[in-house]
Amino acid sequence: MNLHEFQAKQLFTRYHIATPQGQVVTSGSQARQAAEQLGGDRWVVKAQVHTGGRGKVGGVKVVDTLDSVADAAYEMLGQYLVTHQTTEQGLPIHQVLVEQPSDIQRELYLAVLVDRVTQRVAFMVSAQGGMDIESVAEESPEAILNLFVDPVVGLQPYQCRRAGFFLGLTGGAFKQLQTVMQGLYRLFTENDANLVEINPLVVTGNNELLAVDAKLNLDSNALFRHSELAALFDASQEDEAEVVAQKYGLNYISLDGDVACMVNGAGLAMATMDLIQKEGGQPANFLDVGGGTTADRVAEAFKLILSDSKVKSILVNIFGGIVRCDLIAQGIIQAAKDVGLTLPVIVRLEGTNAELGRELLNSSGMDLRVANDLTDAARQAVASAGEK
Repeated sequence: MNLHEFQAKQLFTRYHIATPQGQVVTSGSQARQAAEQLGGDRWVVKAQVHTGGRGKVGGVKVVDTLDSVADAAYEMLGQYLVTHQTTEQGLPIHQVLVEQPSDIQRELYLAVLVDRVTQRVAFMVSAQGGMDIESVAEESPEAILNLFVDPVVGLQPYQCRRAGFFLGLTGGAFKQLQTVMQGLYRLFTENDANLVEINPLVVTGNNELLAVDAKLNLDSNALFRHSELAALFDASQEDEAEVVAQKYGLNYISLDGDVACMVNGAGLAMATMDLIQKEGGQPANFLDVGGGTTADRVAEAFKLILSDSKVKSILVNIFGGIVRCDLIAQGIIQAAKDVGLTLPVIVRLEGTNAELGRELLNSSGMDLRVANDLTDAARQAVASAGEK
């Protein structure tokens, strides 16, 4: 689960990580009031959306009059921001953050994440902040320092000093880096985060560190331990179908193809998508209905699939282990009737009572095509999509 920038910065403050003074608002008049309260003669107005690259497309504006603050907020609010990280539709702007500008002398990059190879929390540090870290990693890998934290002893002072030397920090900024890194490590572990990123972490004219931007991604599977953070979820920033899927316990991710998949099991879903591509098609989604599949869940899964206008055929691939294939077949038939299904549906059933399940599908009187095996199912689904 992603947090908005202003929410992440509020969390930063709890862990003694300095951020610019700012207020989040929902109207132009509120933006003007916020600027007056912050004081000064220049302000930054930032769209609050779950995407990077905002500054490149007008999502971050620096203005020097109170009227300009109100105008900038008014122009952003209610609009959709499209960046290289969003869909063509973009993400809605419901809030903007008004901040005091920072005296930026240098821009650094600092992030904490889980390294899957070493199975440890890792710090990524670079003196090339303010840039796409992916480009830096590809073009100048030597510009990035990776520090791996031993889970037994935690982040050590010598690692913070090493990062400071690597970044070329001196004086107060060098000392402050340890406070920032220790705070980020505590924030990361205590809140079950997947990623915490500061880009840029700036060195000010007073040689102090300031987190000008903040990105925070939380482990959704651990949110039951953090009700306060779970309440910050903003459904407007997520794919509507994926939000509905979560409600019904379905794992759904929308993709760009036209062959929809409904599978029980993440590994089997991945294999199904691979076979679709092998047969020359493109999967329209990843959809894992889980091991305890029910007729109601199958019906909701069909509704999710049909909400995607790109879908031209549906491949249902069920392995009956925990659940019986005949019950799944009954659920498919009932769900197809309930949603008024007109797209071609290819079903592959294996496992407990698979033969009985196939008989039910064949005798249903509906356009539910039973495949002999998974390869046959993928081939039929791709061919059916091509006929549409």
